[in-house]
Order: sequence, then C-alpha cells, then structure tokens
Amino acid sequence: MNSPEEINTIVENQELDLDNPEYYLNRYLSLLEFNLRVLAQAEDESLPLLERFKFLLIFSSNMDEFFEIRLAGLQRDVAYNQARPEADGIHPLEVLKSISERCHEAIERQYQILNDDLFPALVEENIHFLARDQWSARQVQWIKGYFRNQVAPVLTPIGLDLAHPFPRLVNKSLNFLVSLEGKDAFGRQLGLAVLPAPKSLPRIIRLPEEICEEGTGEQYVFLSSVIHYHASSLFPGMKATGCYQFRLTRNSDLFLDEEKVEDLSDALKGELFSRRYGEEVRLEVADNMPEDMVNFLLKKFGLGDRELYRVNGPVNLARMMSIIDIERPDLKFTPFKPNLPSLVKRVDNIFEVLRTQDVMLLHPYESFQPVVGMLRQAAKDPNVVAIKQTLYRTGKKSEILDALVEAARNGKEVTAVVELRARFDEESNIEIANRLQEAGAIVVYGIVNYKTHSKMMMIVRRESAGLRRYIHLGTGNYHAGNARLYSDYSLLTANEEVAEDVHKIFQELTGMGRAARLKQLHHSPFTLHSELISLIDQERDNALQGKPAKIIFKCNSLTEKEVIKALYRASIAGVEIKLIIRGMCCLRPGIPGISENIEVRSIIGRFLEHTRVYHFHNGGKPLSYCSSADLMERNLIRRVETCFPIIEKSLGRRLEREGLEIYIKDNCQAWTLQNDGSYVRVTPGEDEERLSAQEYLMEALGK
Repeated sequence: MNSPEEINTIVENQELDLDNPEYYLNRYLSLLEFNLRVLAQAEDESLPLLERFKFLLIFSSNMDEFFEIRLAGLQRDVAYNQARPEADGIHPLEVLKSISERCHEAIERQYQILNDDLFPALVEENIHFLARDQWSARQVQWIKGYFRNQVAPVLTPIGLDLAHPFPRLVNKSLNFLVSLEGKDAFGRQLGLAVLPAPKSLPRIIRLPEEICEEGTGEQYVFLSSVIHYHASSLFPGMKATGCYQFRLTRNSDLFLDEEKVEDLSDALKGELFSRRYGEEVRLEVADNMPEDMVNFLLKKFGLGDRELYRVNGPVNLARMMSIIDIERPDLKFTPFKPNLPSLVKRVDNIFEVLRTQDVMLLHPYESFQPVVGMLRQAAKDPNVVAIKQTLYRTGKKSEILDALVEAARNGKEVTAVVELRARFDEESNIEIANRLQEAGAIVVYGIVNYKTHSKMMMIVRRESAGLRRYIHLGTGNYHAGNARLYSDYSLLTANEEVAEDVHKIFQELTGMGRAARLKQLHHSPFTLHSELISLIDQERDNALQGKPAKIIFKCNSLTEKEVIKALYRASIAGVEIKLIIRGMCCLRPGIPGISENIEVRSIIGRFLEHTRVYHFHNGGKPLSYCSSADLMERNLIRRVETCFPIIEKSLGRRLEREGLEIYIKDNCQAWTLQNDGSYVRVTPGEDEERLSAQEYLMEALGK
C-alpha cells in the first residue's frame, strides 16, 4: 500500500483519472438491480406467504414506474437526440438494449414465481384462483349473473372500422383485443374489436361460499377470465373466436415550462389529464395472443419487439393488491405497533419537554404521533401565533392537514409550502392547497424549477421570555401511513440556532432575497453539496495525517458524480467507508487502488428503508446529520433540501448505533454490491448469530 505521502502526491497531481467511465455503474441498470432484490423477497420461503405475494406486486408496481418515468425519459431523450452517455460512458442506445434484455428476463421470472411458486403455495393454504375450466356449473351460473349485473353495464365494446377508429387507451388500463366472426346489426363484418375494462371494476372477485364445495376454502376468479368467458355476449349475433388481454404503458412524466405559466396549479391540472395519454413505451400482451394480432397492436402504437412483453398471467398484477387483505393472519407478518417513547408519553405538553432537550424518533419503530400531537396542540394553544410547514406527500385525509386547517380557523398565522409537483401526488396536493386556502392559510408552491423536498415544521409560541420557536425536521414525509411503513427519522427541537436556520429557509421559500447564511443546517441547492464534499475531504485529510478516519452514509440512492469522486479520494487515502444504499448506486466498489476501502450494502425488508444519515468520524468527535436529501444530482442541485445535525451527544450515539451500525451487522436482509454491479445476499455463517436490523429495532424500540 502507498504511504500517506505517496497517496497525497498521486491525488494532488491527479495521476488517477477519477472521471474514468470504468469507475461508475449505470444508474438505470442499478435501479433494475434494486427491483430484482425486491422480487427476490417473493422467493424467500422464510417470509409469510401473503407477504411474499405483496413483494411480487410491489415489484410489478416498481416496474410500472420504471417504464413510465425512467425508461420513458431515456427513450424520449434518445428520440430527440438529447441523450448523452452518463458517468459510466455507456451509449444510451446500448443502455436501452441492456434494459430491454434485463426487463424481459425479470418479468419472465416474475410470472414464473407467480405460477410455479405462489399460486401452488396458496392452493396448499386453501386459497384458490380458478381458471375458466375449473368453474363448477353452479359457479358458472353465479358468474353469469355477476357479469350481467356488475360488469356488462359498464363495458363499452368498440368495433374497429372507418367510423370507429382504434380508441385512445388510458395508461396501464386493462384491455382486450377480440377477434370476431359474423355480421353485426348493420351488416358489417368487423373482424376485430377492442374492449377496455374500466378501472372501477375489481380485478379479483371472491366467489360466495354457498357456490363453493365444502372444504375448498376461499375461491377467486379474475375479472379478465369473467370478461373472456362472456366476450361473445357483448357482440349479439356474432362469435368471439379469440379474446386476449393487453395493457399499454405510457410516458407519465409531466412537462411544464414553469417560466411561461402564470399559475402552477392551473397548469398542472391540464397536464394531469395528458399524463393518461402520453407516448407509448411498453406493450404487455397475453402470451397466447396470435402473432398477427400482436403485430397489429405494435403497429398501432408505433412499438417494436423490444417494447413487447408476452406474459403468462394477468397483465396488470399491481391491481391484485386486494389479495393482501385476505383475513389470514397466519400468512402475514405478526402485527407490529409503534412505541410511544416514555419521554413524550408521560407529559401533556410537548413544548415543556423541548425547552430542556431534543427528541429524536425513529419511525416506524417509534410512533409518528408526537409529531402530529405537537401540531394538534399548537392548533389549539392560544399562545401559538404562527405555524409554517412544508408539505410534499401528505395525503388528502391526514391528521396533519386537519390540524393545519384547525389552526388557520383558530386565527393562527399558518403558512404552507405545498409542493404540487410531487410525482403521482400532484392531484392530491392541489386539493390540499385548495383546502388550506379556504381555511385562511397562506399557501405558496415553492420555487420555480426547484422542487421543495425538505421536511420542516416551525411553531412560533409566545412565552414569558418572548417568542420561542419549536421545530420538527424529518427525513420522510408528513404522511402518517408512510410513517408506519417507511423507516425515517424525526427531530423535535427548540434549539435557537436550528430554529433561526429553519426560519431563514422559510423566508427563502416564501419571499425573495439572497441565499441565507445558516449556522447549523446545510441546504440545497446552496451549501449541502459543497459541505458534504468538504466533510468527506476532511476525513481524507485526517487519514493522510495518520488519524483514524471513517465515513458511514445511509440513503436511498447515490448517483452524484462529484460526491462519488470525493468518496474515491477518501478511500484512496485509507478512509474506511461503509455505504448503506437501498436503491441506485453508481459507485463501483472493489476497484484496485480506488475503492477497496468502500463497502456498499442494501437492506430490503418488511419496512422500506428511507432514512438519510451522513456520519463522519471527525477525528474522534463524531458528526452525524440527518437529511431529506439523497446523494443524487436532483436532490443536491435542483431541489430545496435540508440536512440537519444531531447536536445532543446522546442522540448522536444512538443514531450511530441504531441507525447505522446495526445495519452494517445485518446478515439476514442485507445485499452487498459487487464490482460488476450485481448484488449478493448476505447470509449468516455457520457459527454466526443471525441478525436482522429491522427485527432488532422492532424488539428494541417497539412494543
């Protein structure tokens, strides 16, 4: 190994080209690797059966978003000659080819798991999904009545001729292409018809117990099977010779020239409609659809074989999520109830606690209710004069929203920074903004061209010593449902310097002026990027001076090139680097002389790992930060994000122990990134004790 002096000379003289494309992994392929780790959970026989099924459906939903956002954007850039190789140097056309190959393999594997593993396992548990040839005579009669009364009235079959051109199909909707024989009432020989299935219809139908044989358990049929069985009845006097399901995925990203719109809310309302009819990016068809019909659809949508996916099962698996609601607790995770820490449980007034100490909560192991409770208390407290809050993903039915509305109606000065452009939550956020405005709150939509992704709440309270500010900062959203499923940190504090920083950021969001100078917080797009790199470089300098040096990061994605280069420089200098990256990671570990000191692992488990924690050894005086920002270009350069220190030493030690070290020791739900971009699952050694970070935290922090 080189001496510190030699390392310093190499790096300072830039003898190593850290821009070398071989040092980076492709972010699209890395995201696919994450989705494959999710899919692997569906194969894990140590998990309850319905939870395995749930992971399969989550994979399906993730892949839908991958196609309609990530892949669609890349295809658009290629089509308009705007695509350029990223840090990995792979030409975009080659990336598209690799994506297609891997997606076809992944989706084929998905349906193999469904048909060969999960459906047979459900049968063993007396849960049956019946094919058409398995229906009894009594079931056929019941299904005929169900179709006649519940399905047929909302179906609109469309025969294809000059007066009935191919319909414009909604994104990800279930449709059927029907081949016909005979003439209709007008003497037309149509040949083909399209039959869209409205989204209002349930995709899975449970059969009543009275038409099932005793002891056969729960029996279900698919809507697609019901429609297929009755296809001919929709075309009186004609015969349906074939009925084949298909689904079209469209580009679902929104395009707004924010410099040219006068009202962001009104502009988004128009774009939300067009999202349903964006450019075509994927066609899924039943694997038994005849070749001529497949080619007919491909031609209609302007797609090729690379965008075609033949599937052996329902084309819209994500709509099967209702199966998870089956009342079979023996096939699900043991129910878990978040704990309410004694520090906040034993007091009626959260403000009294925060005047003397900070409170840190790790959700979902610890309840989100103290955050909601602080806001509810503020809404009623006559001494509270103002509340300011950012809202990214909150939900229309939310205690947080109710409390803000109540506060505004009670005469508090309520200011809400509502990010309308939170993807797939735009419509909900427009309704939230309208409701707050009707209650008398001041609503702003953040900054043009910069999404407001930070999670901040400030409550201003009049007390004997004057006005005091109480702060909540978080790594996750103000969504109580997510707080039960996502791992996130909340910090509640009355620290004056932190409060002043938060106050200044709110001023930036609602007013105008120069970027604020902050004392404790770092924030994008101004200081966070440079400060993180500076802190990484400080660890590198410590290592070069022979001091202990260590970095531990935990976040959702690592793609930003300058941060990766800083980590490489630190690794070259001998800094021990542990990265816990759930999803995309463009850093390539194990490069001789470059990243040998870097380990990258991903945790996939019952809860979605969502915390962003950045920890530095700092010469024996540890610095720990939580943040709303991942290590991505968009978060560090094109969003409003906050990164806040954990100042109290006891909380910092707890963060290091529970938020980082336990994940590094996980040998049950961890995957390690290999040099070639693949991941290998970690398993306990023969003499090694089994340790799951999530199970440990449920036991240590939960009820």
